[in-house]
Amino acid sequence: MPDITNTAIKGFHAHVYYDASTKQNAQSLREQLEKNFVDIELGRWHDRPIGPHPRWSYQVAFSKELFGEIIPWLMLHQNGLVILVHPLTGNDLADHQDYAMWLGEKVPLNFDVLRK
Repeated sequence: MPDITNTAIKGFHAHVYYDASTKQNAQSLREQLEKNFVDIELGRWHDRPIGPHPRWSYQVAFSKELFGEIIPWLMLHQNGLVILVHPLTGNDLADHQDYAMWLGEKVPLNFDVLRK
């Protein structure tokens, strides 16, 4: 892993994974996120794998200052969903491969997409 400092982190993404059977759980989580956090950006619904993500997902973007609030909240409210959390350092491959953390099951990502 490269030697990097915390100042390289510009923010975070949480990718909420779901499928047809858990989409309602994902919708409920999204509504709760909107209700509880005003300084986040919610991405589009992707009802198919996209980019390195092998499952359906939507993205939650937030600042590094909110990490200590959002991550514990997600831990307690993930409702059986798998969530990938990674920093934004400007190196997409390292962010997803080396610096990522998982809430729930760790899912293999498609890193080839990020190597291009």
